[in-house]
Amino acid sequence: MKTEPPEKSVRTLRVGEQVRHVLSEILARGDVHDETLAKHLVTVTEVRMSPDLRHATVFVKPLLGKDEAVVLKALRTNTAYLQREVAARVQMKYAAKLKFLADESFDEGTHIDTLLRAPKVAQDLGAETDDA
Repeated sequence: MKTEPPEKSVRTLRVGEQVRHVLSEILARGDVHDETLAKHLVTVTEVRMSPDLRHATVFVKPLLGKDEAVVLKALRTNTAYLQREVAARVQMKYAAKLKFLADESFDEGTHIDTLLRAPKVAQDLGAETDDA
């Protein structure tokens, strides 16, 4: 009997959370000497580690979603510094390569909420609950 391997191991989730905390702390303290990052509050929403822990995809969202492209560019410019800091603070065999992406989950959630509140959809949803 063959069982499917879990999508994400506890280890990758734990290390991803450690990396997220370290990056959040670095950005909150203003340790990165970058004007753009100093002007913006950036939330690290999630870090997904590769199974071998050598790559980390970092999902970020600037406060209120303002200047997202500028903030991403600043983070990518300072990737080497951030990788060194993460390597120094999170004990791993290899320093993970960081890749910064915008977190679109908030936008998707807002879009779904807007769709569900649309009069036509609300009318259809109301009809389903009456039939049940």
